[in-house]
Amino acid sequence: MKYSQREVIQYVQEEEVAFIHLTFCDVFGRQKNISIVPAELPRAFEYGIAFDASAIAGFGDEARSDLLLRPDPDTLMPLPWQPEHGQVVRMFCSVVYPDGRPFECDTRALLRNTVAQAGEKGYSFLFGAEQEFYLFKRDENGEPTKTPYDRAGYMDIAPDDRGESIRREICLTLAQMGIFPECSHHEEGPGQNEIDFRYSDPLTAADNVMTFQSIVKFIAERNGLYADFSPKPLPEAPGSGFHINMSVKSGDGRDCLYPMIAGVLSRVVDMTVFLNPMENSYARFGSHKAPQYISWSRENRSQLVRIPAALGEYRRAELRSPDPVANPYLAFTLMIQAGLWGIEKNLLLPDPADLNLYQASPQTLARYQCLPQNRAEAVRAAQYSEFIQSSVPKAVAEEYFKG
Repeated sequence: MKYSQREVIQYVQEEEVAFIHLTFCDVFGRQKNISIVPAELPRAFEYGIAFDASAIAGFGDEARSDLLLRPDPDTLMPLPWQPEHGQVVRMFCSVVYPDGRPFECDTRALLRNTVAQAGEKGYSFLFGAEQEFYLFKRDENGEPTKTPYDRAGYMDIAPDDRGESIRREICLTLAQMGIFPECSHHEEGPGQNEIDFRYSDPLTAADNVMTFQSIVKFIAERNGLYADFSPKPLPEAPGSGFHINMSVKSGDGRDCLYPMIAGVLSRVVDMTVFLNPMENSYARFGSHKAPQYISWSRENRSQLVRIPAALGEYRRAELRSPDPVANPYLAFTLMIQAGLWGIEKNLLLPDPADLNLYQASPQTLARYQCLPQNRAEAVRAAQYSEFIQSSVPKAVAEEYFKG
């Protein structure tokens, strides 16, 4: 539902809202917020709410510390926790300079601008997120452990799957917030779970990823558990992926799926450090159906990109290399830019790899380029990439290149 500023103010008054969370994220996609009371809402819309940006990764230093948050009324959403009196609501925000200029390291604004640029060229993109996470027990002091909540396997059922009730609570909570997951199930790893979302426009899809992670962590903690979204929390168990489903529509009715995929494949090495920002991200590659080579297939789940067996509006491409610590705004931005490049150049796909590359011979594997094998390789690829230089603000990229 679309809201105007006036409608938001009216809603806050009528529903006796007690606090408003103004939410944004740093360049790595870590959520931040400032809480304000309803009396400050008109000021937030007109002028913005100031905050100290020097403490936010990639947002500047003590010499350039003042930035403002301006809430996006379209993103008004009630949150599931209640104070003693009144509601709590949330709005995502744009980050701007004191003079009103957009802040270049606001990755949500970067995605919004990229979507607008694609629209001007006659293309609209849709994204659907699939995120995996682990549920771990906490110790007697409430600190997270590495002890899985259960020992169930892929798509097992209760009572072996102890996460079923947690997933149900997560899905029901999201539904109350107007976000409707498509499906959920136990994953391969002990205590590992997956919840998938249907398609939406890129900005809504990225916002939903941010909301999803916060709700999962909230529900897990309420149940005495710890939700872990890291890419490889258990060395011998499957890693957690952020599988991104992507489709494109052309204003002239052309089928652009294959050149879009070709564009993503051609740029994926350059993008990898942004899709897999942790050193631990690279421990996931090459096992338990996580990709290692730049390849695609129509159904094979060991490939980097697969085209699931689906027709009509569900026809899509699934990129399987990103992991859940990726900033979704930045990931979707790069995928759109790469897809557009492939479409505009009318790139052709290589032959599909309709085989299990985990079991392929060395001679077969020699035909495929590897994804970066560690973070240092991924950084080097991005540093010298003209594609990254034209798609990612310099200040954002430099934060990813550190360390």
